Amino acid sequence: MTLKDKLTDLQEKATGLKAQEIIKLGFDAFGDRLSFASSLGEEDQVITDMIAKVAPELEVFTLDTGRLFQETYQLIAKTQKKYPITFKIYYPDTKAVEEMVEEKGIDLFYESIENRKLCCGIRKVQPLRRALSKVDAWMTGLRREQSVTRTELKTFEWDEGNQKIKINPLADWSLEDVHQYIKENDVDVSPLHDKGFVSIGCASCTRAVKEGEDIRAGRWWWESPEKKECGLHNNPNRPISK
Repeated sequence: MTLKDKLTDLQEKATGLKAQEIIKLGFDAFGDRLSFASSLGEEDQVITDMIAKVAPELEVFTLDTGRLFQETYQLIAKTQKKYPITFKIYYPDTKAVEEMVEEKGIDLFYESIENRKLCCGIRKVQPLRRALSKVDAWMTGLRREQSVTRTELKTFEWDEGNQKIKINPLADWSLEDVHQYIKENDVDVSPLHDKGFVSIGCASCTRAVKEGEDIRAGRWWWESPEKKECGLHNNPNRPISK
């Protein structure tokens, strides 16, 4: 069975399943050929908590870009101590970062979308590819309502860029659903959320969201909404709704 055949089978089996059941379905299908990419956001912390309960053998990993908030590093340490799971950290190639900064400057991303995508590519996309090199599928905390680039998100979908199956257990969750789970299960989250940060990435490219703004407004705030992906979740097979 090819991966795309397996995708069709999983999409059919996932109908009507809850998030924890989707995680278990994915792990049963792939075992150690599945990993979960966490950015330590609220959704990712929810999924990590679920993994510890239904599939503790599933590997969790995060990408340390070198520009994260100190609060994120503290949450990584807290999460590693709390859960009996494998939690790996991947870093960008030092030489590539050094050459980029020497040529473009330390804060190159403010100058153009091309520069920002270059920085994301070196600090995030390339390490992700290394992390995914040993798996057939990966899991994320993406939700449909997060941005205009994600409204067609499916629970199980084909990741064309990485040629993998992508699993999104919280695809149809609202932010209220996320907060309810956090409260009911005592899930640790970043203190930045209480300061108006909804989506948290690199410190240089994330700000608090103002009242009435879109929940992704704090990410790369100098760019238009349809450009606001770092390259980790671009999917040409998923149309953008406007």
